[in-house]
Amino acid sequence: MMTIENYNFAGKKAIVRVDFNTPLDENGHITDDTRIRGALPTLKKILNDGGALILMSHMGKPKGKVNPKYSLKQIVGAVSEALGVPVQFADDCAKAKAQADALKAGEVLMLENLRFYAEEEGKPVGIEKDDPAYEEAKKAMKASQKEFAKTLASYADCYVNDAFGTAHRKHASTAVIADYFDEQNKMLGLLMEKEVEAVDNILKNIKRPFTAIMGGSKVSTKIGIIENLMNKVDNLIICGGMTYTFMKATGGKIGQSLCEDEQLQLALDILAKAKEKGVNLMLCSDSVVADKFANDANTAVCPSNDIPDNMMGMDIGPESRKRFAEVIEQAKTILWNGPAGVFEFDNFAHGSEAIAHAIAKATSNGAYSLIGGGDSVACINKLNLGNQVSYISTGGGALLEAIEGKVLPGIAAIKGE
Repeated sequence: MMTIENYNFAGKKAIVRVDFNTPLDENGHITDDTRIRGALPTLKKILNDGGALILMSHMGKPKGKVNPKYSLKQIVGAVSEALGVPVQFADDCAKAKAQADALKAGEVLMLENLRFYAEEEGKPVGIEKDDPAYEEAKKAMKASQKEFAKTLASYADCYVNDAFGTAHRKHASTAVIADYFDEQNKMLGLLMEKEVEAVDNILKNIKRPFTAIMGGSKVSTKIGIIENLMNKVDNLIICGGMTYTFMKATGGKIGQSLCEDEQLQLALDILAKAKEKGVNLMLCSDSVVADKFANDANTAVCPSNDIPDNMMGMDIGPESRKRFAEVIEQAKTILWNGPAGVFEFDNFAHGSEAIAHAIAKATSNGAYSLIGGGDSVACINKLNLGNQVSYISTGGGALLEAIEGKVLPGIAAIKGE
């Protein structure tokens, strides 16, 4: 497989799939430029070699329709500033051949939102899956998707995928386009290479003890990753809203706490599997509870399995923070996905903060720590601890699927898997 480090872009036009799906305020100004900054090493390598750049990305979910709210034109100025060169803009990503052909070395062209075309995602629009005509529509859309990818490929001499956040999608720009370049002219970008290496460190290069912290609200969305990790970890800490499904499954009283009643048996199965595998599965023994879902709610601390009827669990309690921190600080490999409580409310962020500080301390003692998932990353950044952990992943769903052991289409298309 060709690597970007070994490729000479001099005199070449490179079409690069970036993830510039950046958050914007109501005035169209970027509120967090992490994804743009993450792509810079790849983009600057191409320009420094003497290549020309064609940038393509999606923004939001316009569902195959042109919507100014999701136009990438809004971020052209920020990308120009970050790159240090003027960025040209193509108003229609499928009709940019003339602009691409005119590009000279060192010049940059950004294409309009790929998802303004339904062909990017490759899903039939305006027809339900249970419609008898759906399969025929799906086949027709797949053919259109190939044509769309072929058009994008025609703009450039080589293809670089540096968008880990969409690597789990088999979209025109993330996977199908790779079919139109030979092995020597398609490669992963530097950010993608770092993401793949981070996943390998968690799944293949494990130093023990390995501790995973799984937070968030639902067991159902994390079951794949929990089951795969069960074969690898020494300690599995389950926190966040998921806690109360486990508490109810084992006969506890959870008051008004979040609970997936249809997943009670699944929770019991996870507990049994952990015991069978010899995994130390830890649940929070005490919770900070509140009488309403608000920062100014009345609060108390009580056992997680004995919550008053009018209260709900909002964060892990002080005893659990201490227990979890002790285990995390002893770890040599750490994965954190999902907060310990409703961390966006300052009064219920203390559990997530305790976990973040314990991970930073373990990292300073030589542990490898990977933080993934939007809320965990936001928590680390809020505490300014980003430079005190080993790696912060840019991909939410992509990271979860990779750790579940799934093949990511965006990576497989480059590697020929």
